[in-house]
Amino acid sequence: MNGPVPEVSAARRRDVIDALRRGTVPQAGLGLFAVGLDRFEAALDDDLATAVRGGSAFHALRGEYGSGKTFFARWLAERAKRRGLAVSEVQISETETPLHRLETVYRRLVERLTTATHRPSALRAVVDSWFYALEEEILDGGEVADDDETALAEAVDALLERRLADVARTTPAFSAALRGYRQAVAAGDGSRAEALIAWLGGQKSVAASAKRAAGVRGDLDHFGALGFLQGLLTVLRDCGHPGLLLVLDEVETLQRVRGDVREKSLNALRQLLDEIDAGRFPGLFLVITGTPAFYDGQQGVQRLAPLAQRLATDFTTEPRFDSPRAVQLRLPGFDLESLGELGRRVRDIYAGTARHPERLAARVDDAYLGELARAVTGSLGGRVGIAPRLYLRKLVADVLDRVDEFPDFDPRLHYALTLGGTELNEIERSAAAGAGDIELELP
Repeated sequence: MNGPVPEVSAARRRDVIDALRRGTVPQAGLGLFAVGLDRFEAALDDDLATAVRGGSAFHALRGEYGSGKTFFARWLAERAKRRGLAVSEVQISETETPLHRLETVYRRLVERLTTATHRPSALRAVVDSWFYALEEEILDGGEVADDDETALAEAVDALLERRLADVARTTPAFSAALRGYRQAVAAGDGSRAEALIAWLGGQKSVAASAKRAAGVRGDLDHFGALGFLQGLLTVLRDCGHPGLLLVLDEVETLQRVRGDVREKSLNALRQLLDEIDAGRFPGLFLVITGTPAFYDGQQGVQRLAPLAQRLATDFTTEPRFDSPRAVQLRLPGFDLESLGELGRRVRDIYAGTARHPERLAARVDDAYLGELARAVTGSLGGRVGIAPRLYLRKLVADVLDRVDEFPDFDPRLHYALTLGGTELNEIERSAAAGAGDIELELP
């Protein structure tokens, strides 16, 4: 995405800058500085449109550490929310969210479920909106009087069963818990309602009395999770969210688990893709992220031939010829030119809320942004691909803040790049250690 920064509120600009100052990926506003992602826009918008129409889509995002996979996923999430989709980003990990336990993946999905108007977890708001939509549909039909609460409740239950008929064939507990939740709300039993929402979200340790009252028992298991996901998509669609963008981030962690766990995890991913292909999850757009080693190495996808066949993509040509419609999408990462463009965009975003934008333009000019990019990259052993996070943090916190705050601060005269061990992540620390003794002073 190139060119001038589009019109955006001062609050959004501040949120973006505050996140970059902390060295984190902003939760919103990523389209403002999504350098190099314009080549994917049309194809991904088509995928989002497919999800809105009730179809499904899948992509495997591939890139080295620091290539921008998390940024890409959140940029895509913003585009999804603008089309009304719900979004959930789940980080796969060996201990917290193992992929071979889909019930845990579903629980994390719900914990991180968000929409354009609701922050995580949006499950209760979505369910409440769904029941409201069902009631409105019945009342609009004119068969039930507005003041006949008993008849309305019965009609809502009947409509609920019809909407969840496909889900009930494999996972009847989902609709039972929804009925129980609605009854608890109607009875003013807040604790039982909360317990049943938690159970619908896959949470453990839910009060047995609440489950008993709803006619459900036990906890969600691996196979039930797929049915709950199917039910969640139905609820989302009926209350105005036509689909769900689900991002499974850092799937490459599977390479570090025990062999039997890895096999189960890869098979769970294959099962999920098969169900998507079979049309079980209308409205689902699934994205997974991983390193090239995960997709190509023998400790990853290649260990399970059926999964490797589904994800196979030809990367023998130059990256500029990669199809944005391929199953795997390759993120080539940054070079010095694109890193400088990133700096220009962030400087212009910052200027929108700065007290002295003219000073920023004069002292943090394009040439200086290039000098800083070379210095940060040099401090990391020339590895441009892992430099963006640190580059933006230094640019915002060490340079732009000071130029805006102090009239006599000139970064070319008063600032020399330094790196403290505590501000580096593990990958940056390793790269910096391998850089050796290099000159970091800016010209």
